[in-house]
Amino acid sequence: MSISVKMPRMQSAISIRQLCKSYDDGFRALKDVNLEISRGEIFALLGPNGAGKTTLINIVCGIVNATSGTVLVAGQDNVREFRATRALIGLVPQELATDTFESVWSTVTFSRGLFGKPKDPAHVEKVLRSLSLWDKRDNRIMTLSGGMKRRVLIAKALAHEPDILFLDEPTAGVDVELRQDMWQIVRDMRASGVTIILTTHYIEEAEQMADRIGVINHGELVLVQEKTKLMRELGKRQLRLHLQAPLERVPDALADFELDLAADGHELVYTYDTQARRTGITALLGELNTAGIKFSDLTTSQSSLEDIFVNLVKRAV
Repeated sequence: MSISVKMPRMQSAISIRQLCKSYDDGFRALKDVNLEISRGEIFALLGPNGAGKTTLINIVCGIVNATSGTVLVAGQDNVREFRATRALIGLVPQELATDTFESVWSTVTFSRGLFGKPKDPAHVEKVLRSLSLWDKRDNRIMTLSGGMKRRVLIAKALAHEPDILFLDEPTAGVDVELRQDMWQIVRDMRASGVTIILTTHYIEEAEQMADRIGVINHGELVLVQEKTKLMRELGKRQLRLHLQAPLERVPDALADFELDLAADGHELVYTYDTQARRTGITALLGELNTAGIKFSDLTTSQSSLEDIFVNLVKRAV
């Protein structure tokens, strides 16, 4: 029997409350995780290896049982209403686990049937074309490259027309060019109304695509924030002065400023808070002039998401 479940309007795609996961040896993989993911957003979950990213995804998808807590998918409990909620979800796992002797067409069509969906060659063709797999539809999985196999996993996850798509390290082991293509595929899926939850080790993936970012470490959500706000609040800007004559140390007269020497004394680096009422740059330039320190050029740079992520994880240890 076909299961057709559509998410109500103005409702969270996923609502997680007080979610915990402990194992028999006492290891706590997740600790009181609370998270709301809105319909139609791209949410990036970042964290080091073993932080709990895959465990969280597997619990939401019904693959792993939680020790306590609740998960609602489109307002429905994912334990009591497993079949209905699972029909809403597509999962692209880390592992390239496919039937290597099957053709691309067969394995994607079979995945659709697993969810009780009627045969729909037109939809399967649409999915394969969107992933640049149409020309490979008759190829056995075993003959494909790693990047193409990764695309097949996405095609399998999309075969039953899910409203929510989990991508667990989707570009692991994929070359840079193919990674860029897959980022565009994700954007196109979001544009079609699919909610996307992404885990990744590639910080630039989250920086380019995500609407919001969550950082998890040791099973705890350290922070959940809208991406641009996160970078604005936690990112720092640097002013780099290229000196006409090198310095051996920062002069005492400039001790009130957060300054570092770089490039063997040929550069003076000033780090300041972008949210402060005054950056201190005008005062710094005045003190440099008074001290007779001249510079030939200056540049500014903003902290990357990677810098912020590293600092957050260190803070949470």
